[in-house]
Amino acid sequence: MKAMILAAGLGTRLRPITDTVPKPLVEVAGHPLIAYPLAVVREAGIRDVIINLHHLGDKVRQSLGDGSAHGLSITYSEENPILDTGGAIKNAEAFLRDETFVVLNGDMVIDLDLRSAIRFHHDSGALATMVLRPDSSGRGYGVIETDDRGRIRRFLGEPAEVEAVLEPMMFTGVHIFEPAVFSYMREGKFGINAETYPAMLAAGENLGGFRFEGYWGVLDTHELLRQGRQELAMGGVLAPGRIPRAVSS
Repeated sequence: MKAMILAAGLGTRLRPITDTVPKPLVEVAGHPLIAYPLAVVREAGIRDVIINLHHLGDKVRQSLGDGSAHGLSITYSEENPILDTGGAIKNAEAFLRDETFVVLNGDMVIDLDLRSAIRFHHDSGALATMVLRPDSSGRGYGVIETDDRGRIRRFLGEPAEVEAVLEPMMFTGVHIFEPAVFSYMREGKFGINAETYPAMLAAGENLGGFRFEGYWGVLDTHELLRQGRQELAMGGVLAPGRIPRAVSS
């Protein structure tokens, strides 16, 4: 399998830090932020990774190099202009299209057993699986609703009527895809949650929702960065062969 880390964002909510440091390289408990999703990928046995670059991309490339320091082989996908999530994945189709692949946001820390999520994806026969979590604040991110089999039945309020009891969940920023997902994507700039998932759901595709209840944090504001640094410093930091485990979720 292969993986993609989305890391091209401007990091505007972390300015002025990100005026000179790209968000993937912002320090968190002694490691660049992007080291955390890279560790999740490595722990799952995935070695081939593509990272999209835009804002201060040369610094990311210089820092990570060929990926060998992280036990990975890293390829880069340059974007100019920036393509948003869906456009970024479509732009990397040639690298990803041969088999099941995973995509992770580059600005999060998640204590996820990715192997288990991939197993769920394959067992359910899904075209795409989102790693989801129950969270009372989830409505601020957009609610995704699953049935009792872990299948996504309503996405951001659509369709309005579903004949099933649904549980509201929120998206963590980890996807698992089959290559057929590219048939629902177009060239250019677009968001995968805004366009691709609604189109797949409307077409009746099997979309899985893997339930995750461990540590998760998106560190894309000054307050969330401060909180994440504190939690990871207290609960342990990234070390070779393991992923971070914080005191609480």
